[in-house]
Amino acid sequence: MSDEEDYRERAEEVYQALLARVGEGAPERRLDATRRAVELLGDPQRAYPIIHVTGTNGKTSTSRIAESLLRAYGLRTGLLTSPHLVRFNERIVIDGEPIEDEALVRNWDDISPYLDIVDAELTEAGKQPLTFFEALTALAYAAFADAPVDVAVIEVGMGGEWDSTNVGDGQVAVFTPIALDHTKALGDTVEEIARTKSGIIKPSADVVSSAQTPEADHVLREAAELTESTFAEQPADFGVAATRVAVGGQLVTVRGRAATYEDVFLPLYGDHQAQNAAVAVAAVETFLGRGTQPLKTDLVEEGFATATSPGRLQLIGIEPSILVDAAHNPAGAETLAEALRTYFDFDEITFVIGILGDKDARGVIRALAPVATQFFVTRPDSDRARDPEDFGELVREEVGDEATIVYSDAIDALESARDWAGEEARRAVVVAGSIVLVGQAMAYAEEQEWKQAAS
Repeated sequence: MSDEEDYRERAEEVYQALLARVGEGAPERRLDATRRAVELLGDPQRAYPIIHVTGTNGKTSTSRIAESLLRAYGLRTGLLTSPHLVRFNERIVIDGEPIEDEALVRNWDDISPYLDIVDAELTEAGKQPLTFFEALTALAYAAFADAPVDVAVIEVGMGGEWDSTNVGDGQVAVFTPIALDHTKALGDTVEEIARTKSGIIKPSADVVSSAQTPEADHVLREAAELTESTFAEQPADFGVAATRVAVGGQLVTVRGRAATYEDVFLPLYGDHQAQNAAVAVAAVETFLGRGTQPLKTDLVEEGFATATSPGRLQLIGIEPSILVDAAHNPAGAETLAEALRTYFDFDEITFVIGILGDKDARGVIRALAPVATQFFVTRPDSDRARDPEDFGELVREEVGDEATIVYSDAIDALESARDWAGEEARRAVVVAGSIVLVGQAMAYAEEQEWKQAAS
């Protein structure tokens, strides 16, 4: 076995060791456990400045665009996002690339004895050992210090105040749109959820926020005032001035905090991605110059051009067109439907859809139904997935029997949808409803070489 193969195998063992812990769907509402872990590691999260990103929709794309802009400036970057789509390494990105297997294994070996100490202390106190995400957070912060990075863009896992990433102090706290999601963990109202998310605002930080509902806006402004932080919000302080559809994406004019950047090509589809780009620009302006110094236009162009957002309106197959989108709540589904209307001209669309049990499934279907020809209902590869027969009944109630086909196996659903799309021109398949399902589709499409044009 080569060294590369050995590290690949050991990297998979790291992931399995993490999976043996309590999963991400059941986070512990605590910071003390992660704080104890990073304390034993020498507080690696203090070795570099942090841009901390939370919100309900758009936080991964915003994080990735901000990281790309920072890298265009020649900074060595760290990026933590969740969940991964195909491989666990995708979550911990160093200088634009998923962490190498060797670095992942080495850092895990370094921190494991300390995680064991914390586990033992927690167990002795009658508490749950470190969870998957708590251990992942410690691993990511340690890996970024080891790299080392100049700045880390950290996406919150869930919420904010008690999310394990919050052991790091964000110099800039970034908020993408806040809506209802994870209501069992975060609260039943936008105001409650915003209050939890506002917990990432640290004393004398700089806050950058997308446009929010009045309820969320009030909470964020109050938190900024209490922490004596600055507050910049869309549309008053920055925003999207214009967008135009372009081949492979769009031309965006962003009005930043310090300057306007005109007709910059963004290789991502959807008005929401233009909004995410505006928030990312404002965040980077804030980080580099407190929002007073314009970014260099050529570096904005480079940062946008190299930005990627896997699993977000991404084309994974051609002839016929197969797209994936990580929309898994009503707000995300509405955004997806609008983007499909604006950026594509398909005559018919079949959605291959599966959803996790804690999501607003009916809200997702109602948002997608106006652009859907039919739904192929299936099950993501997750123990939290909603049963496809049960989900299928809900879909039938919304769109009728003829437009609802249930598949117990996700691959069967994908193949059948692709066959259907191949029967007529201007048909497409869109995979949505679950990030897990999107990851399955991406891996299968690569294996089957769906991006290779049919002969």
